[in-house]
Amino acid sequence: MQNEFETKSVRAKLRLLAIDIDGTLVNSTDDVSERTRQAIQAAMSAGMVVVLASGRRYSRVVPVARELGLSTPVISSSGALIKETESHRTLWRADFPPQLLRRVVQAVRRAGFPLALLGDTFTDGFDYYVESRGPRNGYLDRYLELNPGCHRVWNDFQKDPPPDVFAAFALGTREEMEGLAAELHRTLPGLLTTNVLKSPRYEGFFCEMMPSGTTKWSAVCRVADQWGITPGEICAVGDDVNDLAMISGAGLGIAMGNACEEVKAAAHWVAPSHEEDGLAHAITLILEGRVPQTA
Repeated sequence: MQNEFETKSVRAKLRLLAIDIDGTLVNSTDDVSERTRQAIQAAMSAGMVVVLASGRRYSRVVPVARELGLSTPVISSSGALIKETESHRTLWRADFPPQLLRRVVQAVRRAGFPLALLGDTFTDGFDYYVESRGPRNGYLDRYLELNPGCHRVWNDFQKDPPPDVFAAFALGTREEMEGLAAELHRTLPGLLTTNVLKSPRYEGFFCEMMPSGTTKWSAVCRVADQWGITPGEICAVGDDVNDLAMISGAGLGIAMGNACEEVKAAAHWVAPSHEEDGLAHAITLILEGRVPQTA
């Protein structure tokens, strides 16, 4: 990790900016500051492709993209779904093989947690499925209360999984979700990507589950390929564990000042926090040609 920016010629011109939302783009009141908004517009005016790469559900990424005037594809659900916001056309998704999904359901049930399955169902008016029977906990109940109308009830995930599922999640304490992730990797070695993280909007921690190899970074590379942009020409900015792969893989990886220590350690540079317009500060320095030493 570097401590400061230095003026130098870089190995490759940065052409794509991949931005996380929570803890990066927005502040603790879920707002994009005017300074950050202006910096993003300046990046686009300078010819950079700006892509949102979020852990949020697609329906919660679309309003942010529209607020910023972005027409580029958006990456949601920690890399499991890529869509166009104007037509809502799916460009790519991490489809769960039905047999693997059944095994995930079985393992999570055994651990005693309720499960939600994310489907590519935005145009049908909802985002995810919950089971009509099975375990429940207060974390998921409160999640459903905060997202009225966003789910559909499905009878039995294991016997008859719903279609178009690309990710799943459970909710609980940090210790519970870390234990669940460990158990899933023990039971299904090499078959899943998991992220245990906290959203500022909800109580408890999420354990995200996706088919193996699904990350924000893999999704960013898919989008970048549309413009012939190489990994070395990408700048990625984030704060949580689901940002690790893109911060590690990008030509320039920037962690926010509020990022977890693991992310800071993987970054080339640590910007000020999301409360201090850290993203705007980083973009300004990039546009001025001052970038961190990467070797």
